[in-house]
Amino acid sequence: MKSTITLQEVVNKLDHLASPLPTRMPNIKVFSGSSHPDLAQKIVDRLGIDLGKVVTKKFSNMETCVEIGESVRGEDVYIVQSGSGEINDNLMELLIMINACKIASASRVTAVIPCFPYARQDKKDKSRAPITAKLVANILSVSGADHIITMDLHASQIQGFFDIPVDNLFAEPAVLKWIKENIPDWKTSIVVSPDAGGAKRVTSIADRLNVEFALIHKERKKANEVASMVLVGDVKDRIAILVDDMADTCGTICHAAEKLIEAGAIKVYAILTHGIFSGPAISRINNACLEAVVVTNTIPQERHMQECPKIQCIDVSMMLAEAVRRTHNGESVSYLFSNVPY
Repeated sequence: MKSTITLQEVVNKLDHLASPLPTRMPNIKVFSGSSHPDLAQKIVDRLGIDLGKVVTKKFSNMETCVEIGESVRGEDVYIVQSGSGEINDNLMELLIMINACKIASASRVTAVIPCFPYARQDKKDKSRAPITAKLVANILSVSGADHIITMDLHASQIQGFFDIPVDNLFAEPAVLKWIKENIPDWKTSIVVSPDAGGAKRVTSIADRLNVEFALIHKERKKANEVASMVLVGDVKDRIAILVDDMADTCGTICHAAEKLIEAGAIKVYAILTHGIFSGPAISRINNACLEAVVVTNTIPQERHMQECPKIQCIDVSMMLAEAVRRTHNGESVSYLFSNVPY
């Protein structure tokens, strides 16, 4: 006899697959470094577990000391540390935490690095230049990391610098959701890349929104200084949405916004995954013709938002938490490449 399945049974199975995160997850520990404890707390809150106990401090000679405050033997350990703030100190702290858990017999140690440090030093662009992103990959592996979870790497080929698995999540699904919910006339907008290197990212977003795209070609004389800009595309009488992976001193974004307004754009929004905002960035944004600068919380943004009312923040903790949950349970994380978990 052939077995049959009713529609209700199918619905029940789908409901089971879509069920909320369990309140308890066995054999998992999540620890936070010093760089972004608020994000780590949001991740564990979503997972329904407590944040692991760890004490970090400095000796009088400024050496970093880490004390893991609970057993990790046989546990699946996740350490949340972003490449922001005191980057070198935070990177060293992460390495020590990874190694401490590894030699304490953790079954697996995953470094959750929302903003990957030194990602812009990914190639030799001049004589005797170091490839520091590769060096960081090496020392993470040597310290004992078994797996890396990150978001919007500056260059996706950095994944190839590792001999361990790397899951590079995309902020794109959360960005699309924000655009649809916060820009009333987004259907007639145009998505713009502030440089040729971001064309692939911008075309992907434009395709999913079913709108046109443009790009700005820029020539640099030296780092963090833009010499000239040429707009390729028609932005006249449209809302322009600048999209990039990071904003540092914000010279490029602010000059691009001026170029778009000069070309006839009605309003200009800037959406960036990693809001570093170093040096004169806040002052530039306050004085720029930008409607809003939208970033994610891969880097702490509370102080930046207080200093600049134009800055808004998208919470991506749910994506990182779901990546941790799926990794812990041995499930695929590819769903997160095009969807925002709820």
